[in-house]
Amino acid sequence: MTLDIKKLIQDKKLTDTERQVLDYILDHLGEALGLGVREIARANYTSTSTIMRLAHKMGYDGFVDMCYRLRTLAQAHTEQISEAQTFLDSFSLDSLLGYNTYDQLKVCAQHIARQKGTPIFVYATGFSATVGSYLAQKLTNMGRLCLFSSGQDSVGIFENSLERMGLFICVSKSGETALVRDKIKTAQENGIPTVAITGERPNSISQYADLWFRVEDPCKLDDQNVRPNTFFPQALMLTELIAYEYHRLCGLPNGDHAAL
Repeated sequence: MTLDIKKLIQDKKLTDTERQVLDYILDHLGEALGLGVREIARANYTSTSTIMRLAHKMGYDGFVDMCYRLRTLAQAHTEQISEAQTFLDSFSLDSLLGYNTYDQLKVCAQHIARQKGTPIFVYATGFSATVGSYLAQKLTNMGRLCLFSSGQDSVGIFENSLERMGLFICVSKSGETALVRDKIKTAQENGIPTVAITGERPNSISQYADLWFRVEDPCKLDDQNVRPNTFFPQALMLTELIAYEYHRLCGLPNGDHAAL
């Protein structure tokens, strides 16, 4: 039985026998129609009229209608469980490492470690700015000089930092955000190492990245971020993996700051 029977029979005032019959039908949904009213009544030591009363109490036209409707409810319930499990599974580390390698993480950590007094510039806008802001704060706490800018800031912040910028990192869920694309393109043209964190599909931002980190985006068309989506938490997890590799590279115990 896959359905929550307590919700199913709420306010239906079923007798013990009717409840027993309903349990039986739910346990044999795949074969209930084939068994028929008489066989189900015989298996539960009751009459066919009990089954018909059950169907009417449940709000169905009759036995056949009840079997069809209950099977539809059970199927929908199973699909919801499957969808929920798929969503939860997408939080695993395997998802990130399925698209990215540890070599990429090490190279990124090396780029960060080289920035001694030269600022790392992190840029993101929209919902991706949450990830970008966190990454910038993380790098700062790790002892790196870091600047963060979003679409709400003046373009002058980026342009005035170009000459002294040591590393450019951007985050874009779609990989097509024009504001982000323009800046990573400019950074690359000025010989600045570039890192992009985007969805897993090839995109226009990734082509300007020396290092492209791909994070699975199950809701590619959801620009308003309405549906549950693992892209943003997984992108945050990616920043922690980068921090982990940085600490390993620098030989720092967890919790120590990198004032190198």
